[in-house]
Amino acid sequence: MTRSLNKDTQLCMSLSGRPSNIGTRFHNFLYDELDLDFVYKAFTTTDLPAAIGGVRALGIRGCAVSMPFKEDVIALVDVMHDSASAIESVNTIVNDNGTLHAYNTDYQAVANLLASSGFSTDFSVAVTGSGGMAKAVVAALRDSGFTTGTVVARNTETGPALAQSYGYDWSPDAVGADLLVNVTPVGMAGGPDADSSPFTDAHIDAAQAAFDVVAMPSETPFVTQARAAGKPVVTGAEVIALQAAEQFVLYTGVRPTDDQIARASHFSRS
Repeated sequence: MTRSLNKDTQLCMSLSGRPSNIGTRFHNFLYDELDLDFVYKAFTTTDLPAAIGGVRALGIRGCAVSMPFKEDVIALVDVMHDSASAIESVNTIVNDNGTLHAYNTDYQAVANLLASSGFSTDFSVAVTGSGGMAKAVVAALRDSGFTTGTVVARNTETGPALAQSYGYDWSPDAVGADLLVNVTPVGMAGGPDADSSPFTDAHIDAAQAAFDVVAMPSETPFVTQARAAGKPVVTGAEVIALQAAEQFVLYTGVRPTDDQIARASHFSRS
């Protein structure tokens, strides 16, 4: 199905430090699939206030927010909904006639994946990172029943603060745990650490499972290590598909079927 853009076509977009084609392909696939008069485009910016001002002024319907903007954008929106205010991190903005509503669909995606993974809540967890996405992941872990954990972060302010908020320990260096979770850009395509892993082979050998939020590539060095060691893995591709599906619903009011989401996710990475 081929749609023609027109003056009434609604624009949705993303803001990321390192834009990829994943969200663009995911959302536009579903717009075509469901015959919705929307179009989606990825952007980056060095002027976040101006970019968010553009969302408001130009009537852009929705804006996905990725690293490193998830916390800085809070001061620029009008309404913080519970999913975002509870963890002080935003990954979704919906423009309702000039009023910017902020949400966080990362939290729900991670919680859903933990629920379906079969991982025991008796597992200890080690989470690398202390930014906006890390807040969503740690909150989802803690709320899912994983009560023993360590936040691994070099930042001596945000790392301990995040750990304390959820009753976890803090370490500036990687530690072992039953469930290893990467919430840093380590392993991300195009980044300075694209060929690296946040955990050593020894950490992975001793672990029970691995969880990476890096979506591009879906088979990061960390994921590859964990698979080679025979560990069950949750990938960033799974996270981004579920959180993007919830964003899609917020933007359009239409909920795709599980099959449509799966096909959109496959197309987004092809």
